[in-house]
Amino acid sequence: MNIIDSHCHLDFKRFDKDRDAVIRRAEEAGLSLIINSGVDYATNLSTLELASSYGMIRATLGLNPNMIAETDVNRTLDLIEERAGDALGIGEVGLDYYRNKVPKSRQKEVFLQTIELARRLDMPLILHSRDAEDVCFELVRDLDRVIFHCYGGTASLMEKVVQKNFYISLATVICYSEDHRKVVERVPLENLLIETDSPFLSPFRGKRNEPAYVIEAAREIARVKGIEMEEVAAFSLQNVKQVYNI
Repeated sequence: MNIIDSHCHLDFKRFDKDRDAVIRRAEEAGLSLIINSGVDYATNLSTLELASSYGMIRATLGLNPNMIAETDVNRTLDLIEERAGDALGIGEVGLDYYRNKVPKSRQKEVFLQTIELARRLDMPLILHSRDAEDVCFELVRDLDRVIFHCYGGTASLMEKVVQKNFYISLATVICYSEDHRKVVERVPLENLLIETDSPFLSPFRGKRNEPAYVIEAAREIARVKGIEMEEVAAFSLQNVKQVYNI
């Protein structure tokens, strides 16, 4: 089975001791591609380094809203633009109204800059939109290629997202979240991506997440939808290729 982890953070320190083994396990599990996403200046650099070191890893470059106060925004945006040719998309970027580490007005200001960057470079935008899904949607609705990473919004918003031909990326949290399973029931396979968001959101409580566990997300989606896991993997692969033009 050919399957993809469409969003993770293998450059984070929690993988420093066994990164090679984690990637090897992903290959053994049938993964053909891992998309690693930067969240600030430093992790954009480490993501690019990771992608240049491992053939199955590709990069997206971003600025997570929670990191705005801790990084040089202009320097980070300049880096994203300079290295856009080495990346599949811009993200993760967006708004986080759950943590509120950064004032909403400042989050929006930076988010609008990343939206304009995606528009100018004609690149997909990968959204971090925790407790801000509706606001994010209104700000990106005129773009062509958008991924709602680790989607946690309502089913009604999901229908608007699908109508725009955007993508809903579901993480391994669906293995134990009833709210996320309700989204699974309604999201069309043509708009579905699957991810781990490693090292977070492990399907096995108390354990660090890793790309090989994306299999668990595919298995749960297949169970909820009453289809074969291979069909879930095939649609996710097809959708990743389409949104990223690969």
